[in-house]
Amino acid sequence: MEDFFKDQSGSITVCDKNATVIYQNTRSIDTFSNVCGKSLFDCHPPQAAEKIREMLQTGIPNAYTIEKNGKKKIIYQTAWKNEAGAIAGLIEYSFEIPFDMPHHVRG
Repeated sequence: MEDFFKDQSGSITVCDKNATVIYQNTRSIDTFSNVCGKSLFDCHPPQAAEKIREMLQTGIPNAYTIEKNGKKKIIYQTAWKNEAGAIAGLIEYSFEIPFDMPHHVRG
């Protein structure tokens, strides 16, 4: 199967239910180095590790923005589920966004 995410402009990182990284696209590897096979708990501070545990247990997503090295990014972390509908891990999307990003209210 073709890897549709490999060369996306944002970083995509996937872990399994044990928080072990099982996939990174090119941007993720460029940003974090190749951490496939490593635990997210080893890559995050305690507060973030607790949030990862919570998301793996509940499936509730986490979203926030960051500013680093003069760039603003949106981070969106969400559970992915197996065929039986059980939480199987997490996906983290990280995309650069403009500082003055428009916001539209649609009804």
